[in-house]
Amino acid sequence: MSSTAARTSSSVGELVEAYLGVLAHERGASAHTLRAYRRELRSFAAWLATHGNRRVNRIEHTHIRAYLGTLYERGLSKASAARALAAIRSWFKWLARAGHVEQNAASLVATPRLPKHLPRVPSIEQMNRVVDSVRDDDASWPARDRAILEMLYGCGIRNAELTALNLDDIHWANEAILVRGKGQKQRYVPLGDAAAEALRAYLAERATRLTAGPREKSASTPALFVNLRLRGLATGGQARLTTRSVGRIVKRIAMLRGLPSDVHPHTLRHAFGTHLLEEGADLRAIQELLGHERLSTTQRYTQLTTAQLTEVYDRTHPRAK
Repeated sequence: MSSTAARTSSSVGELVEAYLGVLAHERGASAHTLRAYRRELRSFAAWLATHGNRRVNRIEHTHIRAYLGTLYERGLSKASAARALAAIRSWFKWLARAGHVEQNAASLVATPRLPKHLPRVPSIEQMNRVVDSVRDDDASWPARDRAILEMLYGCGIRNAELTALNLDDIHWANEAILVRGKGQKQRYVPLGDAAAEALRAYLAERATRLTAGPREKSASTPALFVNLRLRGLATGGQARLTTRSVGRIVKRIAMLRGLPSDVHPHTLRHAFGTHLLEEGADLRAIQELLGHERLSTTQRYTQLTTAQLTEVYDRTHPRAK
């Protein structure tokens, strides 16, 4: 059998698994991306199988549109359908490059038109009130939780980037932290005075807790942020705090300070970008700080009110007055 025949004879399921392997081992995709793509592509493969289509070279753009239609029938939103299509498109790009298909059928399918929602961003005053008021009555570990809020808002990092931080990623001499973003891309983010102060206070308590340890002896872990009871250390784990736990911590403290219930760690990232822009920061500098590949992504993370835009126009345009 020729190499071309071997490629075209592979089943849809086999090629889905092969692509997931490429994402994991060659492209360094995050665990979140892998879970999402695995879910979307396996679901599409299962749908194709029920319709008697088990070869990628037989998939037409009409099949993909029909599959998206079934997602709507299940009650999924346009955003969910768009995520599924994004995974299928990425898979087809790889299929075309690898020679499994001659044409990229997914490129002929339009992305569902999504409503444009600006994220609700707390004001600077609201964020200062939340971060400055972490107390024993609203936090299980106040020093740690204060440091978490300072890092999310003061550095603008993602939840997954926060929980992935290790002690060695804090570069005190350079006043910066090394952040591993999406696709294993690394960037340095400035560590502000408030965040540095909160980190030092937390690290002192972290060292004390690890000295006691789960076995009444000194324990160690590279993880910067650890869970309250150091779960996992006794069995060789790192006791690393999870993204889900960070979400609960942020929501609880924010709601106690009067913010809406839909606050989550990414809200603080939105606030980071928006407040920098409001205070005059350059959009491309914000792009670098947030670790966005495209400037258009940064623009979606920031928002200006009509009054602010009018003020900028009145102050800067020569024909405004």
